Amino acid sequence: MAKETAKIVRFHALGGPEVLKIQEEAIPEPGKGEVRLNVKAIGLNRAEVMFRRGQYLESPVLPSKLGYEAAGVVAAVGPDVGKGWLGKKASTLPAFLMTNYGVYGEVAIVPASALAVYPEKLTPEEGTSIWMQYLTAYGALIEHAQITKGDFVVITAASSSVGIAAIEMVKAEGAISIATTRTSKKKATLTEVGATHVIMTEEENLVERVKEISGGKGARVIFDPIGGRGIELLAQAAAVGGTIFEYGALAPEPTPFPLFTALSKGLSVRGYTLREILGDPKLKVKAVQYVFEHVKAGDFKPRIDRVFPFAQIVEAHRYMESNQQIGKIVVTV
Repeated sequence: MAKETAKIVRFHALGGPEVLKIQEEAIPEPGKGEVRLNVKAIGLNRAEVMFRRGQYLESPVLPSKLGYEAAGVVAAVGPDVGKGWLGKKASTLPAFLMTNYGVYGEVAIVPASALAVYPEKLTPEEGTSIWMQYLTAYGALIEHAQITKGDFVVITAASSSVGIAAIEMVKAEGAISIATTRTSKKKATLTEVGATHVIMTEEENLVERVKEISGGKGARVIFDPIGGRGIELLAQAAAVGGTIFEYGALAPEPTPFPLFTALSKGLSVRGYTLREILGDPKLKVKAVQYVFEHVKAGDFKPRIDRVFPFAQIVEAHRYMESNQQIGKIVVTV
């Protein structure tokens, strides 16, 4: 007899990791434009921490599901979705709102438009670890900045999964990455994944080091998920006519606009999210193809820091909040 219920994660209140509860629910049927995925692995993202704390772009409607990235097998399709998807191994693009969908569970209903086949050689753990990180880096660095050989690119919070993706992408395009991390603890790993230079911001002067590395020019592109007061230093490290991409808000304080530095250098400070790419069908196809080909060729290698079993979803979120990881945290189902 087929299983009729599945374990799903929900939270009934905003707060820390402990608000996440695993509950048994009836297995849902996909509606129009949807598929049901039997989940094998879930990739965790910082956005999910912010969402459950009520600090994200959208506010959760309680009790809420959460989660952007899962890999698994398509088990059922909605009435208007091609039957060709059935039985296919695929992972989810973060091309939906968590107010509508969430993938933390043994099964997940997701839009068919948010599914992508990952390269055959990847495990489900790796398959769930590619789209958010590489597509986020792609939109800013390839689509918008159009980085090219010889460009200096500063990547802050470089040990995050998106940071590592950016390092690999800069290398693939022949540009020069300047990865930043707070202490020397993660330096060797950042060098190992391909960073051309690493700056320890608590031990070195960021602006002086960037000037030294770039022969006094500064960085044409800065890719930053932190914001806050540090943006002034980033502006000082930028080249004339450079662009600072702000793709997150990890700093606890507001982000001031570095007006005088921006005026003197003609800087662009640009807010950016992955939605710009995923919201445009043509850009989405191009971006997914770029990532797929580079992963298949081995230029991009998803780095998994630690794997937790599904029953330990709370511990996995605690670990993510500890900021110890270098790469992706994955939960297996």
